[in-house]
Amino acid sequence: MPEDSATDQWLHDPAGFAATMPEGFRVGVSTAAFQIEGAVREGGRGPSTWDTFMAQPGRIADGSNASVAADHYHRYREDVALMRELGVDSYRFSLGWPRVQPGGVGGPNKEGIAFYDRLLDDLLAAGISPMVTLFHWDMPEPLQHKGGWMARDTASRFADYALLAAEAFGDRVDQWITLNEPTSVTLNGYALGVHAPGATLMFDSLLAVHHQLLGHGLAVQALRSEGVRGEIGITNVHSPVIPAKDNMKTRGYAEVFDLIHNRIFADPVLLGRYPKFPFLARKLFRPLIDVDDADLATIAQPLDFYGLNYYMPTRIGSGSPDDDRTPDGTDAPGMMQLPFHLQPWPEYPTTGFGWPIAPEFLTESLRDYGERYAGVLPPVYITEGGASFAEATPESGAVDDANRIGYLAGHLAAAFAGAPGVDLRGYYVWTLMDNWEWAAGFSQKFGLVSVDPTTQDRTPKRSYGWLQQVLNAR
Repeated sequence: MPEDSATDQWLHDPAGFAATMPEGFRVGVSTAAFQIEGAVREGGRGPSTWDTFMAQPGRIADGSNASVAADHYHRYREDVALMRELGVDSYRFSLGWPRVQPGGVGGPNKEGIAFYDRLLDDLLAAGISPMVTLFHWDMPEPLQHKGGWMARDTASRFADYALLAAEAFGDRVDQWITLNEPTSVTLNGYALGVHAPGATLMFDSLLAVHHQLLGHGLAVQALRSEGVRGEIGITNVHSPVIPAKDNMKTRGYAEVFDLIHNRIFADPVLLGRYPKFPFLARKLFRPLIDVDDADLATIAQPLDFYGLNYYMPTRIGSGSPDDDRTPDGTDAPGMMQLPFHLQPWPEYPTTGFGWPIAPEFLTESLRDYGERYAGVLPPVYITEGGASFAEATPESGAVDDANRIGYLAGHLAAAFAGAPGVDLRGYYVWTLMDNWEWAAGFSQKFGLVSVDPTTQDRTPKRSYGWLQQVLNAR
């Protein structure tokens, strides 16, 4: 990312940047179990949907797998030390459902519980607040055999798992997130087939939306029934949707994409109802029409906070796509069936995934939520934000990732500024360390810390040092 004058200023003046941070604003880092833990056949862990998916030829861009990933299962103490030295307030991580409850039913796996016990205790001893995500995409494979999120019963099984987690960790977790990005699970996993479980159901996949949200509501009830001391929320990825042209057809397609990506997930949770669907598009959304009122009441459980993951805006053009690529560059033939397409943002620099670096649209995301959910929006955290760039594993010294510093400075500044009607309380950087980035394998590097996938050596990058200076100067 080219350094503009503001970015250049903060690059060389982290203390000055720290002075712009609102008092009490929380800064943390985020990870996900399957992307960093490894040890997929150790400690009583059962198989997950992602174990099955990554074993299928051609599914992962670089042909790699996450059997070792960043070896966090064995090196978590080293990683906690890195966070302590970085000076973050909080660590958002996920429990591996197959590690806690290997078959998706029945009692807990004692070895899995013991691992997260040790991690939580080390975090608290280091003065780092734990934010725990229950589901960050790794479903036990036996549940997928029964339909996964397309099966209503999975929502009840998720609530049972939430209760196990509450019983084991409810005395030490400061904040709970039920689901991470149900949008991505639905679109990438069940509609387009580029993530596990690899289904290509297109709009029929919307049944998975309702079952995930129902599972969320039941999990909130389970956590509260156990009397957990931590706050409870959900997190989803939000992308402001902009029509490429100002005409009725393009605005209509942009509205449909906004519904698919954003509103069908947030409206039920925050308003207790699904949005009104355009008349000409109602047949596409038939799984979400005439939903039982009791389900909606369960989904709309009161929340202590709402999590937003922000990475990029979306520009929608009318007409069929020229190719079948998704925003992350993965081939998905289903994209060619759509009457609209995703247009690039040539006016912005891009990340390794080709995503536009546009921090002003983080402000737009917050503004969207402040306006749409005025009066009902709980306090908000940006639970993920970050960028991948092409980086070589350093032979000595740190990766000089000034582009990532520029990204973080721009997006943190937008977060500090906030938006009307939004009580924004923190920002979590994705991610602490280079990981196994789902279908991209090891080809996309998001970390503040470089991890050599062969040796597992950890080397803090220049962005780590910059953020460390910012946090120390508060």
